[in-house]
Amino acid sequence: MSQSGEAVSLGHALDDAKMSKRHRRFWLLAALGILLDGFDFFIIGIVNPLLKEQYNLSASTLGLVSAAAIVGAIFGAGLLGPLADKIGRRRIFIFDLWLFVIFSVACAFAPSIGLLIFFRFMVGVAIGLDYPIAASYLAEILPKKARGRWLVGAFSLQAVGILLAAVVGLIILLAVASHAGANATDAQINLAWRLMLGFGAIPALIIIFVRRKTPESPRWLAQNGREEEAVAVTEELTQAKVKVTDKDREKATDSGEGIKALFQPALFKRNMIRRTIFTAVPWFLMDIATYGVGIFTPTLLAAIAIKGANTNFLTDDITATAGTAILDVFLPLGFLAAILLVDRVGRVPLQLVGFAMMTIALLILAFAEGLSGGPEAHLPLVLVGFALFNFFMNAGPNSTTYALPAEVFPSEIRAAGHGFAAACAKLGAAVGVFFFPILLDSIGASALLYAIAGTTILAMVITRVFRIETTGKSFDEISGRKLQELSPRPSPP
Repeated sequence: MSQSGEAVSLGHALDDAKMSKRHRRFWLLAALGILLDGFDFFIIGIVNPLLKEQYNLSASTLGLVSAAAIVGAIFGAGLLGPLADKIGRRRIFIFDLWLFVIFSVACAFAPSIGLLIFFRFMVGVAIGLDYPIAASYLAEILPKKARGRWLVGAFSLQAVGILLAAVVGLIILLAVASHAGANATDAQINLAWRLMLGFGAIPALIIIFVRRKTPESPRWLAQNGREEEAVAVTEELTQAKVKVTDKDREKATDSGEGIKALFQPALFKRNMIRRTIFTAVPWFLMDIATYGVGIFTPTLLAAIAIKGANTNFLTDDITATAGTAILDVFLPLGFLAAILLVDRVGRVPLQLVGFAMMTIALLILAFAEGLSGGPEAHLPLVLVGFALFNFFMNAGPNSTTYALPAEVFPSEIRAAGHGFAAACAKLGAAVGVFFFPILLDSIGASALLYAIAGTTILAMVITRVFRIETTGKSFDEISGRKLQELSPRPSPP
């Protein structure tokens, strides 16, 4: 668009703009917080064996340590995330990162397991806060033709964080092993896990520095009486003459209602219930599998691939972490596939295929566990199962469940809708993380993997029944009040 000619509405200018350098810069500023989620998601899986060795933790206590940040994210996303609908996206962008820095450092100096659990909870609050804010902000500034792939691209930074954690964890473990040999001392183990948990403050401080000039969402500004600012931000993004129209100012529901607006019984808000089920339930079920399998991939590899080897726990942790890092290469490959396909084939088809292939991958792993000689005798099959799971998880639902809540809810409750869906997801993650080590000890890897496969099948069914396709649609179309306007339609070529 050019600055010459008649002014266009703010919403139209944002939806129909071409992706520019300004879009990419604002995208990066908002998206970098997702990297911290990936780092924290993976690093605790490396830390767990160290904590268990040093403190002789029970499976339930280890589950609490692992789940603490995830439970915190439920509060951050579900209860505090909707604040962004009231006071704006930008104000919380910096606050949540400082919260992450403070409590990451606190984790590194935690004097007891009880306080470590509390500090991990607060780290999770910070991560949970960033989910709805970043997603809402990005959805509101991105052009409709590029919205899907750039939302997925933002979430793909989670894989960068995971790989960063793998590198940091391996470097620290190898440093300990080089000094300790076969038997690490308690002091060395203690230093290792504290360095791992505290390292997250470093990328967070860098992100705080680059985020300091992030502008407010123009759609939010237009709906909250700050029209001159809304026009200025939009014209900077689109290079078009812009005016704020009544449609740009209009609110479909009261943002003050927050999460309550997602469940109101009025006719229009029954649409909200459909949108809420469609976005929250599959994400909840997916995260049971994603976090249960993902965080404990090193534990699973040790349990089903290297069990019985005559090694010490440190060697096992290094071997399993290295194996997990190799398998995690399939995470960014999955995200790349989603980025290429999400605006071509649509969100819903990717989500359905992803859930189906995750189910097949889990069944392969469970089957390998039951074969003669155990999974250690069938390591290629185990690696195929993990590779398929990682690839199709990110090529499908791990990408689409993040993008869809940012698209299907109206602007005035977008953070509340995305926050509620993210909170449900983290609840599923907490269920998976807390019960995974307990069930692994009690029923074994095979039965547990079959059970997790059941959750991905159910998620596929819920997606199919409540599906809402957003590909190629403007926010005016997606926020339409009639259910038929939300029905799937063929994706653009």
